[in-house]
Amino acid sequence: MRKVFLKTVCAAAAIIAAAMPVAAADFTFKFAHAQPPTSVRHKSMELFKENLEKASNGRIKVELFGGGALGNEAELTDMVKMGSVQGTRGGAFAKVNKKFLIYTLPFLFKDTDAVLKAMRSGFGAEIGKHAEQNGYYIPATGVAGGFRQISNSKKPINTPEDVAGLKLRTPPIETIVKTMQALGASPQSIPYGETYMALKMGVVDGQENPPSNIVEMKFYEAQKYLSIVDYQIHPDPLIVNLKWYQSLPADLKSVFDKAAKDAMVWSDSNWLASEASYMETLKKNMTVNAVSAENRAKFVAKVQPVWDGYVKDGTFTAAEILDAQKAGK
Repeated sequence: MRKVFLKTVCAAAAIIAAAMPVAAADFTFKFAHAQPPTSVRHKSMELFKENLEKASNGRIKVELFGGGALGNEAELTDMVKMGSVQGTRGGAFAKVNKKFLIYTLPFLFKDTDAVLKAMRSGFGAEIGKHAEQNGYYIPATGVAGGFRQISNSKKPINTPEDVAGLKLRTPPIETIVKTMQALGASPQSIPYGETYMALKMGVVDGQENPPSNIVEMKFYEAQKYLSIVDYQIHPDPLIVNLKWYQSLPADLKSVFDKAAKDAMVWSDSNWLASEASYMETLKKNMTVNAVSAENRAKFVAKVQPVWDGYVKDGTFTAAEILDAQKAGK
């Protein structure tokens, strides 16, 4: 009789437990971006979600939205500021803090190791800190793939003169627009998610992106030539609503920051490592050429006014540019 009674009690307890709602998380971090779910950026945020939910014991729930499901990069950045989305990553980093543009000065860094050293240094932390005055928090900054290259449907690019006259899709990032103008191209601002059709329909002649983006977005299907110029690299800060972050208790701020830094290191490592395989895909589908060292020097000279312009208008000082280069050594 006692066994029957215990079984009945246990069964009843199990039913009650199953009927009880699962405890809700204390905080929800809704993250959205424009790249596809197959991208390294998205996969790194899946790692972030797994690590953060585990380290916070479920007190922070992470919701991920990729592929531009909630908006384009500029829209998502504004949504983070308003608080309707708590985080994003993407090309609208200049809206967060204009000083992020220092990383994008053409031909500033010799290689990706130098870029990462600068971003992870005290210099990099100071650049991120400036975003707080605009309502954003930056727990970690990485790279959005490798160096950016130029593709087009007209001809190989070997010298600055080959760029002149081309209509090139560019994101709304000042240094890119000014660099392309300095080279004589006609920059066309087209949302990232609409670039493929713009290339396909001939609205623009070409575009610029790292190999990973060109493959992930299938731009190579609408382009014949890819020229390896290594002219610029982009920062990829994790952009967080400052008020949301400040609402976290100290222990959750700590686990959030660690999850962010770990995810960004994973993203950098895997994104940069993947560039070689992405390049192999491009070589199979496009005519690829590399700009010679002699011609690269011509590109560097041609874009020097871009550097000078930013110093002249006060966006950066000449000392800050030197600090960025020193931080990368």
